[in-house]
Amino acid sequence: MSTTTIRLPEDLKARVAAAAKRSGTTAHGFILDAIAEKAELEDLRADFDAEAEDRYAHIVATGKTIPWQEMRGYLEERIAGKVVKRPAARKLAR
Repeated sequence: MSTTTIRLPEDLKARVAAAAKRSGTTAHGFILDAIAEKAELEDLRADFDAEAEDRYAHIVATGKTIPWQEMRGYLEERIAGKVVKRPAARKLAR
């Protein structure tokens, strides 16, 4: 484990101390948890962005996609618990 020094404005330091006390941990533990949570969110965002880029590249490469209205209807039916066939991708009209 390594040591990193951070300088907190007094008001933020007080907020962290109060939040840590409410959550039953130390300020140090609270800060570690907050950093870990932020890093996890950033990892998830990066994964999401990579997936979106991959899917867009696939659309560009194949020229095939599912129109939003069809996909929305499909998703709404699924949410309603109905068994529905997934719409097929097709070439975009230009």
